[in-house]
Amino acid sequence: MKIENYVRLIAGSLVLLGILFGNIFSPLWDFLPLFVAANLIQSPFTGFCGLEKILKLLNIGKQEDSDE
Repeated sequence: MKIENYVRLIAGSLVLLGILFGNIFSPLWDFLPLFVAANLIQSPFTGFCGLEKILKLLNIGKQEDSDE
């Protein structure tokens, strides 16, 4: 799986988890989806994605554009 797919999978999971925990435990969990959304919005403009950097350091995902 490509690294972009991992970023989408993890970001979507964190959004769902934040919404779920915000409804069950504490409204403070609503800041998690807000943080993820802010990073998703800024990344195309700045070219910086912290999660992508972490995944590359962990050697997770394909970094080249090859077909699977």
